[in-house]
Amino acid sequence: MSISKISFNDLEILHVRNRALKNSYISVKRNGLITVKTSNVSEDYVRNLLEKKELWIRKQLQKIQNNPQPQINMEDEVLLFGEILSIDIDEAKELRKELERVDVLNAEAVLKCYDKFYKNYAKNYLIPRVEHYSRIMELDFSEIKFRKMRSRWGSCSSMGVITLNIELIKIDKKLIDFIVVHELSHLVHMNHSKKFHSLVERYLPDAKSLNRELKAIRLF
Repeated sequence: MSISKISFNDLEILHVRNRALKNSYISVKRNGLITVKTSNVSEDYVRNLLEKKELWIRKQLQKIQNNPQPQINMEDEVLLFGEILSIDIDEAKELRKELERVDVLNAEAVLKCYDKFYKNYAKNYLIPRVEHYSRIMELDFSEIKFRKMRSRWGSCSSMGVITLNIELIKIDKKLIDFIVVHELSHLVHMNHSKKFHSLVERYLPDAKSLNRELKAIRLF
C-alpha cells in the first residue's frame, strides 16, 4: 500500500493505493479530508474519477461548512442532546469519576472515558424511548444493542434486533425519536418504500423535515 497527495482543481486529496482493492472509493471526512482509495491504477484513471465525482465532493464540503460539528473541550465539557454543557452537571458525575482514574494527558484514555459515559447514558435514555414507541406502534422487537458506528444512526435486522448508535445521545431529542420510530418501522417494512415512510409519518408527521435536519449532522 502507498499513500500520496494529489492537487486537483484547488483541492488537496489523499490518494491511497492498495492492490487488494477491487473497486475505487472516495470519502470526505468531517474535518474536510478528502481520500480516494484505488488499486494500483494510473494517474489518469484517478483524475478521471475525481472529475466525475467533483460535484459530489464539493457538495460534501459545503455541508461541512454549513453545518460545523459541535466541538467540546475534553475534561471540561460534554455534548448531550445537541447542547454543549459543563462537565460539572449532575448527569456527568460518572464521567468525572472515570476521568479521575486515568492519566488526563493520555488523549486515548480520555476518549475511552467519554465513549463509556455516552454508551451508558445512551442505554439509560434510549431503551425507554424504544419501549415507549414500541407500545404506541404495537410492534415487538427482540433485542436492543448499542454500538459506536461511523456511518449509521441505527439499524434493524430481520430477526427484530435494533442496533442504535451511542452517538445519538449527542443530538436533539426530536431527532432521536425519529431514529427510534424509523428503526421500529423496519420491523414491518425492511426497505424504504412508500409504505415504510407512511408508517413513520403516521407517528411523526414532520418526519421529512426531521430527516433533512438529521442528514445535515456529521458527527464523524
